[in-house]
Amino acid sequence: MTTSDRARTGRRGGVPSGGATSVTSLRARRRRSRRRTHPRRRQLAVLAAVVLVVGALAWVFLASPLLAVRTVRVDGAAALSDGQVVQAAGVPKGTPLVRVDTEAAAARVAELPQVAAVEVTRGWPGTVVVTVEERVPVAVVEQAGSRQLVDAGGVLFDTITGEPPAGVVPLDVPDPGPDDVATSAALGALTALPDEVRDAVTGVSATTGDDVTLSLSGDRTVRWGSAARTDRKAEVLGALLAQIEDGELEPADVLDVSTPDSVVLR
Repeated sequence: MTTSDRARTGRRGGVPSGGATSVTSLRARRRRSRRRTHPRRRQLAVLAAVVLVVGALAWVFLASPLLAVRTVRVDGAAALSDGQVVQAAGVPKGTPLVRVDTEAAAARVAELPQVAAVEVTRGWPGTVVVTVEERVPVAVVEQAGSRQLVDAGGVLFDTITGEPPAGVVPLDVPDPGPDDVATSAALGALTALPDEVRDAVTGVSATTGDDVTLSLSGDRTVRWGSAARTDRKAEVLGALLAQIEDGELEPADVLDVSTPDSVVLR
């Protein structure tokens, strides 16, 4: 075959010189293109799956009835009914649990006069727990024609019409309240007493913070004085009453412990 014959053959469709190399290069580029595309598709698929999962979780927590409030449980209530606490908390059933504003609910319950402290927590999957600490009455005061219970801090928190609870004694001060000096001094003396002495107290009074007086059963009176050295006065009074009970001391109508290191019995 002559040179002119080979040239004609090439023009009629034969493979020109270098053609095999060109085809191989094209295939290699296509393979590289596919390799570059596949990781991107995987990333998009993963991202789509993540979006779906996050959306599903958001729905479950924020809108689904699966994690909504079904029960409001009250712990620690005694004087208050569970219904009073639940109503004050104001947490509607069916509210997604994650959307419950526990601080706001606690603030509403804290407005109840009988509540000294409160905590509201979530109990998954569908419970709100309201834990209350009620005020403990230690005295009762008469004011403006009504009788109100008073806790150890001087807070007037409940009105009563019948007999006060056991162990609650009358408090006689001009202006009862947590910021009143006479109230604080009188209640400080009362709550410092040992149980066996406190059981004998029938009343406590003060006109100022320096003239606290305790009334005991048997028409006995304790001159307490000021709020100074309260613990020492309580200790001395307990010892005096024990000695009188044992016959070691003569009974007295007035026990003056205002100066606890130099008591006076009359």
